Amino acid sequence: MTTALDTLGRLESEAIHIFREVAGEFDRPVILFSGGKDSTLLLHLAIKAFWPAPVPFPLLHVDTGHNFDEVIEFRDRVVAQHGLRLEVAKVQDWIDDGRLEERPDGTRNPLQTVPLLDSITAHKFDAVFGGGRRDEERARAKERIFSLRTAFGQWEPKRQRPELWNLYNGRHRPGEHVRVFPLSNWTELDVWNYIAREGVELPSIYYAHEREVFLRDGMWLAEGPWGTARDGETLLRKTVRYRTVGDGSCTGAVESDAADIETVIAEVAASRLTERGATRADDRLSEAAMEDRKREGYF
Repeated sequence: MTTALDTLGRLESEAIHIFREVAGEFDRPVILFSGGKDSTLLLHLAIKAFWPAPVPFPLLHVDTGHNFDEVIEFRDRVVAQHGLRLEVAKVQDWIDDGRLEERPDGTRNPLQTVPLLDSITAHKFDAVFGGGRRDEERARAKERIFSLRTAFGQWEPKRQRPELWNLYNGRHRPGEHVRVFPLSNWTELDVWNYIAREGVELPSIYYAHEREVFLRDGMWLAEGPWGTARDGETLLRKTVRYRTVGDGSCTGAVESDAADIETVIAEVAASRLTERGATRADDRLSEAAMEDRKREGYF
């Protein structure tokens, strides 16, 4: 009989195999790391893959400037704890020098693409690890574990390669790079069960806490440097938690009393929406919003 532990063990082994394949095949890999749960899990698996040697890749965070303080504090603490090298590409720098312009809606999530591609080019990264999962969103369900990007950083679904028998094709021309998704076959529930099994620490905002929020388009948003409640919107103090973290202008909280990992797992198991579908306003722009951004070079 298959058990949850067996499933987690297979997922872990697959992810570790992928990390080691990339280490042997590519010259300059990098791990995208924001301090969110999926990228934290990705880093945990990378540490296990190469232990007792250090992780042989740097980390890269494309920082919108609209992050939650708890997440940035956690990011920096984890980097220091493990002696890792973190490269930070700040969207604000691209805005300040005119390479990007603020959007009328104030969200910076879509603005991450240009700093990401510029950083990949500047550092000559040829493999970029991301924490994307196929259950998150329709466009990500089309993604392979090794996903080839053009010299312009663009994703072309027709160029996706078959991955039979866990054989991965990392061949690419000069200027191209490969996005690598070791968590492709994980679900949100798998992630939380593994975090519980391994005792992986996460930013505190993944668990229930009190916060001032306001309701907009069916989502509970917090105020911050990205803005506050508009006319007709009322700040209320509620007990909430975040299922995903990112740009605070478009990342919503959910009402929840799940203050520990066991109650979070029960809550996730009962949910009928993925975390992006429930709490990411930028994914609601259109049914093809994520796919359009991925074609341009987004995560």
